[in-house]
Amino acid sequence: MPGEQTTHSIVAMELGPMENFIYLLVDHATQTAAVVDPAWDVPAIVNQASQLGITITDILLTHSHHDHINGIGQLLDQCDAEVHLLKSEAAFWGADIVRPSLHHGGDRMTIGETEVEILHTPGHTPGSACYRIGNDLITGDTLFVFGCGRCDLRGGDPEQMHTTLKRFRDELPDSIVIHPGHHYAKQETSTLAEELEGNPFMHFTEVDQFVRYRMKVHDQVRNSPYTAVSKEEVEALSRQD
Repeated sequence: MPGEQTTHSIVAMELGPMENFIYLLVDHATQTAAVVDPAWDVPAIVNQASQLGITITDILLTHSHHDHINGIGQLLDQCDAEVHLLKSEAAFWGADIVRPSLHHGGDRMTIGETEVEILHTPGHTPGSACYRIGNDLITGDTLFVFGCGRCDLRGGDPEQMHTTLKRFRDELPDSIVIHPGHHYAKQETSTLAEELEGNPFMHFTEVDQFVRYRMKVHDQVRNSPYTAVSKEEVEALSRQD
């Protein structure tokens, strides 16, 4: 399985019309799991957990857009699970969340015996979160394989996205494995090293250039499935605008 390590496994399911990745984060010691961003096909999620012989105990939300949360109610009807998200995203969302556990960036929690670090990664939404489990990073719509989330929806902020991705470059190990929120690339996962080499959004050091590319250029010149793009290619694409 992608992301399999001694303590945990990350099981990806591609569900729904928007190529969403819904993840089961499985703790091996206790055979319990968290569902990350339950949406679209809850029976498929529950069936996958059943086939693996695991119990769903938690729900981790990367952000509150409809395509990442539309299965929460149905899943809670079937599982006694606790919902986790950042406090700032709960305030942005404004929903009456059932059984929420609100967190801040830097908090740590456990799924069974597996430790999860919660990163505050604003840009796509004010309270977007990524979940770090050892050398795995579940990124939602913050970072895709060779792409990043839109910043032109309500709550989006390209300057914040630039800062978030700079933090990834500066603070995370190159070997960490990226598990994105959508299957927009030819490959399902990548390492941060691959992103530094081939993700166009990682090539910008100046915030104004990043903002221009994210808001005005990228969607005009690139289509999925995404592949690696060099810094020189990004500069050439930017000149096409």
